[in-house]
Amino acid sequence: MGLVKSMAKEMIKEIGNKSREFYEFVLPPIDMFLDNDKLTLLIDLPGFAKKDIKLSLDGNILSIQACKEISDEKNHNMICNQRPNIIDKKIRLPIDLREGEEGVNSAKYEHGVLTITIPVKKHGKDISVE
Repeated sequence: MGLVKSMAKEMIKEIGNKSREFYEFVLPPIDMFLDNDKLTLLIDLPGFAKKDIKLSLDGNILSIQACKEISDEKNHNMICNQRPNIIDKKIRLPIDLREGEEGVNSAKYEHGVLTITIPVKKHGKDISVE
């Protein structure tokens, strides 16, 4: 019976690893809101420390990178590991950025949610959305 338990434990661990790899590929979930002269993004990044999240904006491509520190002590007793350890996502923003203000207006990380505000360019009364 010990062999069957050991094989089941290994199978659960492998399923967890594949799930984590899938989540690292598709996550994080993002909501975007366009309001007057700004674009607001809400990005779920639970389990990451604020210091481990890096943002960059190149044109209208927002890059989000996050990496979780994992201690070997915790990893040694791990049975299942589905939560993502790294995030490396590039998002094409559907806006024109304000000239001279090509950057993030504000970024706040609270309760596992990253809120980013980016100024957008106006054309008359309309906002340019691609």
